[in-house]
Amino acid sequence: MRKWLALVPHPFTPQDRAAGYRYAVSILQAEFARTQVLDRPLSGRIFFEEVIRENLDLGRPDQVQLIFARRVTKRTPGRFRTRVITQGVTPALYVDYKNTRIKQYHKEGQALRTETTINDTRDFAIGKRLHNLPALRAVGFAANRRLQDVQRLSHDCQIGEDAFRQVTRPQVVQGQRVSALSFADPRVQALLSVLVLFCLLPQGFANKEVRERLALLLGLDPSTMTPGRMTYDLRRLRLHGLIARLPHSHRYRVTHEGLRTALFFTRVYARILRPGL
Repeated sequence: MRKWLALVPHPFTPQDRAAGYRYAVSILQAEFARTQVLDRPLSGRIFFEEVIRENLDLGRPDQVQLIFARRVTKRTPGRFRTRVITQGVTPALYVDYKNTRIKQYHKEGQALRTETTINDTRDFAIGKRLHNLPALRAVGFAANRRLQDVQRLSHDCQIGEDAFRQVTRPQVVQGQRVSALSFADPRVQALLSVLVLFCLLPQGFANKEVRERLALLLGLDPSTMTPGRMTYDLRRLRLHGLIARLPHSHRYRVTHEGLRTALFFTRVYARILRPGL
């Protein structure tokens, strides 16, 4: 900073400086990147092209809020979108949130490169002064990790025949009878779709939040969906091991097996069963 102060004109007069006005370094733009070198370049390219195909919905507001851990409402400014751009023969995946962008691409045919570029720190309620860099760094690298968590789970969601049978049949768990989660039941499909939406929220989710989302997916008025019925559905999910209650709270989190099951059910239904009906 002293180097530039010696070269550029000073808008502060001696009186301003005597009054205590000073320059401070601020953050105009920050980029946080993660590079993962692959052992087999060809496999890496195949994997990345599959990731693009499986995650074209990452720019949707409900997915963006999972990646950035920020709530997105109708009043949230900016565009929410996913773009796939081919530069030469190298495809790149872009996810936009306000003035922030995540770019992911297969770098030089050797590595998976994930970059989060933040152009306005206030998108995350963080100031622009340099001492805020550690907080901004945490946001940037967390976004990279969350994006790859979504991609990793979506890329490998097979559950096996035994797990499928267990979920789709009635069970007795710790002396409690729990009804089956029928694969073709629209309500079950909607419930599992909601689990995918809430899978990475750090504080989990509550009855009301699931109720609102479920009503939208079923085309119902949220006021007609009672908390009691939602409690019954949450109990079914919990006893089947798809969700777990957070200690000392009325909130829940999606288990690892729950997310794999939800991804498998919703994808098979959307890609195989629904087109054939």
